[in-house]
Amino acid sequence: MEIKKTNIKLSVGEGCNGVLLKNLYLSCDPYMRTRMKKLEEGSYIIESFTPGSPITGLGVAKVLESVDSNFQKGDLVWGMTGWEEYSIVTDTQSLLKIHDKDVPLSYYTGILGTPGLTAYAGFYEVCSPKKGETVFVSAASGAVGQLVGQFAKIWLLCCW
Repeated sequence: MEIKKTNIKLSVGEGCNGVLLKNLYLSCDPYMRTRMKKLEEGSYIIESFTPGSPITGLGVAKVLESVDSNFQKGDLVWGMTGWEEYSIVTDTQSLLKIHDKDVPLSYYTGILGTPGLTAYAGFYEVCSPKKGETVFVSAASGAVGQLVGQFAKIWLLCCW
């Protein structure tokens, strides 16, 4: 890993349907480990990291400039961005506006982000525990597993 510090003027170019973002929170998720090696064509939803380029991942950001009519200056968004202070995103379909600001924005990289959705679906939809069953979480220390453990605890307290 290499940290680069440079000063450049950023703006969304004409003819580009993109946004300039100030990144506020970046997520480091389990799927990112897979992206550290060369993947075969079409073997994974997201391509491998490109050496010499910023790492990309899910994050929370504030829109500073927008050419896309779906986003306005000041909007808060969640989606694919770079691990950098500022990002220009041209694939704005990967961004979701954050409407619920009653929770800390950092939650969108955890419980309200990919780890939370994976834990919720895995526990309630796939596992779907029944009364009297034992819940075993093999990796309760990870981003997803620790949330599954919390869902199991809530389920035990509420459903028994």
